This record gives sequence, structure tokens and C-alpha cells, in this order.
Amino acid sequence: ADRVAALAAGRNVVPGVDDELFALGHGSGRMSFGSDFAAVGESDVVLLCVPTPVVDHRPDLSYIESAARGVAPYLSRGSLVVLESTTYPGTTEQVVMPLLEAHGLRSGTDFLLAYSPERVDPGNPKYGLRNTPRVVGGLDPAATATAAAFYALLVDDVHTVSSCRAAELAKLLENTFRMVNIALVNELAVLCADQGIDVWEVIDAAGTKPFGFMPFYPGPGVGGHCIPLDPTYLAWQARRDTGRRLHLVETAQDINAQMPAYVAGRVVDTLNDHGLSVRGARLLALGVTYKRDVGDVRESAAIEVLERLQRKGAEVSFHDPFVEEVHERGLSLARSDLTVEALAAADCVLLLTPHSSYDLDLIVRHSALLFDARNAIGDRHTPSVVTL
Repeated sequence: ADRVAALAAGRNVVPGVDDELFALGHGSGRMSFGSDFAAVGESDVVLLCVPTPVVDHRPDLSYIESAARGVAPYLSRGSLVVLESTTYPGTTEQVVMPLLEAHGLRSGTDFLLAYSPERVDPGNPKYGLRNTPRVVGGLDPAATATAAAFYALLVDDVHTVSSCRAAELAKLLENTFRMVNIALVNELAVLCADQGIDVWEVIDAAGTKPFGFMPFYPGPGVGGHCIPLDPTYLAWQARRDTGRRLHLVETAQDINAQMPAYVAGRVVDTLNDHGLSVRGARLLALGVTYKRDVGDVRESAAIEVLERLQRKGAEVSFHDPFVEEVHERGLSLARSDLTVEALAAADCVLLLTPHSSYDLDLIVRHSALLFDARNAIGDRHTPSVVTL
């Protein structure tokens, strides 16, 4: 409610949305905000864009169900409803459609229903809403065509598929593909560390092959509201509807889930190798968001790494240009300024999320010991730099 009130008052509180663009839209009078579902009755197109979390290793569709129930009483004949939330195949038809039809209107006759997953990549300077293609699938050809025509007003390329199920599964494939490949290089990073091989050199060398290889990079784990959660929707639905286990997906999730503990252990080993104990060690973490140049700490692997180190007795502080305070996983961290004095005072600096604003030369120069979990330092290596 507070966020809606702020938006209605003209204050941009949405991370990743340009302030000038927001002000232009708000000032034009063509953009308004509210929490009254009655506004649906005045709308030709209704987009359902709500979270789809995981609770106890199961999909939680309560936000989708609540949104559909709220929309249903006000739905107008001839309107288009599109679900954009990431979810498992069958959700639009089996969950959303019955809720929308509860007040007498029928999909395909009185209103059109389609699915088109959002594909925004927060912090990506190259691909935004306009130049990222949209996948669209409707419950019938008319819904597909109408939804495609709507999104063609917003994006440069619309790709239609034969059904809502195909569109739903396409989004899960995108994120599961990324998660599985990250798990592969995370496991390779552990193997390389055991054998004294530079995993980053190996990936760069493999990347010189101009076909058949796509580089992915290891790190403290996966985070955000997509990559850690979406494969659970896929694996759960496969077990429920077909009795089939997706062994590769489940194994990849296990590998990624182990990485925060592995990285925390590597930090402990690094301290030991330099004659320091983790208990009482002053650690300064740089970057606590789940990815660079965003302000989102949801499911951040960096947070879990720090929580584990704090439990081992380390004194942990952090700096992040996008985060003012950390209260996650029962963890409360002191925020530090990124200064020469703060770097020099730390027994070990942990570079967990290398935001583009960080002066890496300054960080290397003034850190007595630096653990780089993302190979952000690159060729600036010194004897005091340890890389995952």
C-alpha cells in the first residue's frame, strides 16, 4: 500500500525504472496507480504480474489466485487477460481460467486469455523491454493473435507459440538452462581448486571455440527471484503430472545450493593460510545483492556466505552502493563506507558482487588480503588476491 501511494504521488520506488522515464509517464496523465480492482472494469487489457515463490519446496500460486479472484468480478466482455508470472505448464488453463470464469464469463467467448512471461533482466544495459522478444501463447488462436498484437505495441519482436503451456514451459526452460550450466561450472570450480587449476583460464580457453560452447561462470551460488526458484516449478510439475523425476535439474539445484558453504569454507582456508583465524576476523564484504548493478538481495548467495562466516565468529561488515541495510536470514550487518581506511582495517576483503561502480584498482591496492569470488580482479592479481 505504501509503494502504491508513493507511485500515485509521483515518487519512483521501483528499482531499475529510470526516474526521468517514470516522471514523463506520470506527468502525462496516461499512467495511474491504485489498489482497487474496480479499475479492471475500465480496462481492455489486464496483465497479471505477481510473484510466484516457493514454499517448502513447492510452488506457491497464492498471489496468482488472489489476483485472478480480484479481477474476476470486474472483468468486461471482450477484454484480454494475460498472465506474465513465471509458473509451471497448465497454470493459465487449470488455475487462472476457472477463477476468472467464476462470475459467469467464459474464456474464448466473453474474454480472451493468454500467457506471456516477463523477460526483463534487471541491470542489463543492453537488453530492455523494447528489444527483448516476447513469447505469447493463448488458450485459442484469437487470444494468441490479440495478445501478440498488444505486445507488438511494446516490443520489437513477438514470437507466438501454439498454447499457453508451451509459453509457460519456454520460460522455465530459459531459467533452468542457465541454472544447470551455472551448476556445471560451479562443480568444475571445486574440481579445479582441488587440482590447482585456474577455472577461469579453463573457461576462457574453452570459449575460444567459435561453435558449440557458451561460457558460464562460477560464483557463490545463484540468487534472485528466478534462477533459484523456477526450476522447482518445473521439477515439481513433472513429478505431479507425469511421475517423472528431472534428475539433472534436481542435481544442479543441489550443487548450486552447496556453493555458499563452499565459498565460506574457502574464505576460512584463505584466512588460515595467512595465519588468521575466522573467529574474530574483520571481514569487509563488497556487494551483497544477488547480481551486479541491482538493489535486490532476494535469495542472494552472498548473504548466505556472510551468514555462515558470522556464525563462525567473524566480524562482518559490508558495502553495497545499492543496499543501505542487511536484515536477511537472521543476519544484521553493519554498513561500511568504501574508503582506503575501511579496506586497510579489514583482515580480509570479500568481493562477492562486483558492481560496475567499484574501483577495483583501489580495492586491490589497499586490501591486505582479498578473496575474489567472481574473478572481477582479472589481471590485477597480486600475492594478496585469492580467486575462487
